Amino acid sequence: MSRDEHNISRRDISENALKVLYRLNKSGYDAYLVGGGVRDILLGEHPKDFDIATNATPEQIKKLFRNCRLIGRRFRLAHIVFGRDIIEVATFRGHHANQDKAEKRGGKQHHSKQSEHGMLLRDNIYGSIEEDAERRDFTINALYYSTRDFKVYDFANGLEDIERRKIRLIGDPETRYREDPVRMLRAIRFATKLDMDIAKDTAKPIRELAPLMANIPAARMFEEYMKLFLSGKALANFQLLADFQLLEYLYPHISKTYADNPIDKSIDFVRQVLINTDKRINDGKRVTPAFLLAAVLWYEIEQQSQQLQKKSGMPPQDAFFVAMNQVLSEQQRSIAIPKRFQLPMKDIFALQHRLTRREGSRAFKTLEHPRFRAGYDFLLYRGMVEGGELEELANWWTSFQDASPDTKQQMIKSFKTSRKRRRSPRKRSQSAAKE
Repeated sequence: MSRDEHNISRRDISENALKVLYRLNKSGYDAYLVGGGVRDILLGEHPKDFDIATNATPEQIKKLFRNCRLIGRRFRLAHIVFGRDIIEVATFRGHHANQDKAEKRGGKQHHSKQSEHGMLLRDNIYGSIEEDAERRDFTINALYYSTRDFKVYDFANGLEDIERRKIRLIGDPETRYREDPVRMLRAIRFATKLDMDIAKDTAKPIRELAPLMANIPAARMFEEYMKLFLSGKALANFQLLADFQLLEYLYPHISKTYADNPIDKSIDFVRQVLINTDKRINDGKRVTPAFLLAAVLWYEIEQQSQQLQKKSGMPPQDAFFVAMNQVLSEQQRSIAIPKRFQLPMKDIFALQHRLTRREGSRAFKTLEHPRFRAGYDFLLYRGMVEGGELEELANWWTSFQDASPDTKQQMIKSFKTSRKRRRSPRKRSQSAAKE
């Protein structure tokens, strides 16, 4: 597409990305804005990231930019760092059949490696722009924009799929999913993000190949969790993941519950939190991964805690903390949750018990807890789902927060009085039994 046939302008591209493109071109290399940056501008969106593809090798790129760092074993990439802004630059990928030719010419060994399942473990075979386009995952991501001639180059009918609003893999879907099973998650994420449908041939193998997700490292799965659930489309992604039988590889506990009973209170609770997460993100407010992960695990922790109390006679508090550590440990096998998020999760869990205790100075101390707001919000959603006494407790804390000092003291006294009244019939029955 020539300049007058598309809507991409250099005004839509970040200044730092343009600097990288210009320097690569000036140094005699081919360089293109590629993938999501091109796709989103064509769709009238504002891209968050601007990725670049070039025929320069990572080592050649590093020589051109002092602010460059090379990362990755599986995919060798160059990151050009401008403060907080990072421009990712990748060398054109080639086909794996090219490895034999490279080795005959004295090239380095083991540039490419696949697992027994067909997954790419190492992929540093370089090629032409045409080969690079064929190696990309989806047709809508095989679009290249040049600042030399201002043309858009489409190698896989991506423009047509944008027009038809289809998410379609390049090449044989089963082969491409085996190369990188995370493409199944990406298909879902792009479909919800861009309001498109997954093409039939692209969707067909997903359920059958879903078990391949078990081979993905937990650290990489956490990155995918962040993209799926902190992008403003969490609820839609949750539903599609469940439909395609992929949810268990992110949330094993809630996935089992969903399969047995999709209207269970734990599923309703997660949905409420997902709705709120989407709303906050779309309103430009901050969210933490800890809150959603805590919601996913809460009812499993409660269930295991009750089982421990019944089986071993363990005190409730001890049983709860043992269950919490067990469930967190089990979740870590699927998603490697960093410690900076585990600690807030544990605080949210512990606060659910602290919020039930309102005697004396306890309510005031709980109110001063640094994560009180997160714990209180968590309680609110639980109250919405369960109703009854839990909803009453959440409403009490809602009133208590904004009350005057005198009113707060009166609320605590009223709570003590009502508690004594509830206990008194039990005491009378106990004394009658002794007589």
